[in-house]
Amino acid sequence: MTFGIKPTEPKTSFGYILPGEAIGKTGVHTVNSFVEKPDSATAARYVRDGYLWNSGNFLFRADVLLSELARLEPAMAEAIEAAVATATTDLGFLRLQPEAFARAPQKSIDYAVMERTDRAAVVAGDFRWSDIGSWDALFDITPPDAAGNVVQGPVVAMDATGCVVHSDGQLVTVVGVKDLVVVSTSDAVMVVPRARSQEVRDLVAKLKADKRPEAADHKRVHRPWGYYESIDMGERFQVKRIVVTPGGKLSLQKHRHRAEHWVVVRGTAEVTIGDTIQNVHENESVYIPIGSVHRLANQGKIPLELIEVQSGSYLGEDDIERIEDIYKRS
Repeated sequence: MTFGIKPTEPKTSFGYILPGEAIGKTGVHTVNSFVEKPDSATAARYVRDGYLWNSGNFLFRADVLLSELARLEPAMAEAIEAAVATATTDLGFLRLQPEAFARAPQKSIDYAVMERTDRAAVVAGDFRWSDIGSWDALFDITPPDAAGNVVQGPVVAMDATGCVVHSDGQLVTVVGVKDLVVVSTSDAVMVVPRARSQEVRDLVAKLKADKRPEAADHKRVHRPWGYYESIDMGERFQVKRIVVTPGGKLSLQKHRHRAEHWVVVRGTAEVTIGDTIQNVHENESVYIPIGSVHRLANQGKIPLELIEVQSGSYLGEDDIERIEDIYKRS
């Protein structure tokens, strides 16, 4: 079963469903066809002809979906079953076996099953809905201000109308503009006309093609033991903020191209350097020479926070030689 939404306007950013024959209870129909996102004229015709927006929400019994998947996409079903059968438990997470999972063809449930099965039905969902598929969709869920703008974070808008302006931290100002989407995060700024906000997907594809790290990595990078985020970077140095959760322990490791200075700003760090283990408290620091086998751990009850200054000829994350790791990454 899929849930369609009765259109309120001819949106070009949604896929559509054409209901077929009525079955069972009132309001339930077979699915005549799924159609992709249309142009404006086609969307207007779809609304007139009784099409529904495709909400992308499905309801099914697990055994029914698995049987249809095995019939329509046997390679995908086999890969999924193998990935689950050989999964491991890690820090409370179920980790699917990566090699088996990678064998699964990369298709969405829409293409793999819903558009091919003869067991699909659709019911019109009588509820407020938005897929939040673009920044422009914020107008569907957030009341605009008196000037017709949707703003989030530290934003000042002057003589601006119909804009979406979002900031994660730094002040963003807009003056004398109309119908723009402006998004500022810690690692990137995006400006796009609202009418073209659906093209962000193409923009991300270009960033990936250009091998821009921002396409895949944020400044804050999560790890099993906590997270780190980049603060500053130069030709031969990098500054990071590292937070280790209570009980967290980084791998026993060494670097061939960089030395590190750790300054503890909260909590107590258990630091291993060679054969020496020491506790480093708030407002204290420790130096890790190039090539030294070392480890950082938090044996305390509160998060450990420190500032790490790396210096050397190469600062990439692949300059980590793991010797021992409780998270099995060595």
